[in-house]
Amino acid sequence: MPYKTILVHLDETVRCKERIRIAAGIANAEGAHLVGAAMIGVSTYSFQSSSASERDPNLVKHLEFLREKAARAVANFEKQVQQLGIASFEGRVVDGEAGEGMSLQARYCDLVVIGQTDLDEPTPSVAPDFPEYMVLHAGRPVLVIPSKGEFSHFGERALISWDASRGATRAVTDAIPLLRQANLVQLAVFNADSRRAEHGDRPGDDVALYLARHGVNIEVLQHQTSQDVGSALLALADELSSDLLVMGGYGHSRFRQMLLGGVTRTVLAGMTVPVIMSH
Repeated sequence: MPYKTILVHLDETVRCKERIRIAAGIANAEGAHLVGAAMIGVSTYSFQSSSASERDPNLVKHLEFLREKAARAVANFEKQVQQLGIASFEGRVVDGEAGEGMSLQARYCDLVVIGQTDLDEPTPSVAPDFPEYMVLHAGRPVLVIPSKGEFSHFGERALISWDASRGATRAVTDAIPLLRQANLVQLAVFNADSRRAEHGDRPGDDVALYLARHGVNIEVLQHQTSQDVGSALLALADELSSDLLVMGGYGHSRFRQMLLGGVTRTVLAGMTVPVIMSH
């Protein structure tokens, strides 16, 4: 399915411009509508009554400050995408905490673009586990942009992490619009012998044929590694000069705690190229 509505998360961080630029590039290539959403960072539903305002006028001032900050992020987004020549876009100031608010917005979009957590530039409007929350709750493919680096050649050399699982299958299918635009797609199978029942006699060939029918130029690579697969995957992406990584996002949540699979956790922490994940 083509991307017709793309959602990008807006905040006050320096990296937001790079995130918007990449989201705008995808929207331009796909002829998609681009939505920029800035969360105020807290839910105001508990403070709707006038009595609450009378009890704590400082709270009202703080909420106004948060809305104004989100509105500035939206204004910056609108200015940037106008300069980039995006034909169809809108900016939104959204009530609520970033994870829950963006997950709700994502239900009406085809792709979500967010940033990797940057511990050097924390923001009070976004929890440190925001990427993990989005991968597990958005219900849409989530493109995570690293907190460092520029990606002027985004999506030209894609690397798929394939383990024949449901999550990897979902990620591959969700990424087809991006994969069709790539000059080269390489599909990596790690330690195939350990999952022979899922992979079959020729690991990776079935999904490669599936993608080739969608017009994807693809090459299958098999790798044996004794290190953890997350680290091996990041090292391979660097070796191949990949500028996009496609993989399943594994895990579940218990209350607010994100219980992620080892590969997902390693990649989200150490990524150096944009990663599209589906859960």
